[in-house]
Amino acid sequence: MSIQEKSRALMVRQHQQVKNRQQSMLMRAAQELGLPEEVSHYWNPIQGKVDPTTQMLYSRSNAAMS
Repeated sequence: MSIQEKSRALMVRQHQQVKNRQQSMLMRAAQELGLPEEVSHYWNPIQGKVDPTTQMLYSRSNAAMS
């Protein structure tokens, strides 16, 4: 696997992880508020790019669990 293929795979994986985290948080919030589950399926990237704010909120942090 070339460097370009590895970097692309890493970017795709991170993009999917951000999407999964956002949808999971939306699902939890929807359940707490008694809203239908369809609310959690919201995903609105612009031209396939994750909004920078969303990226910051739902991406991996430097904090570690103890």
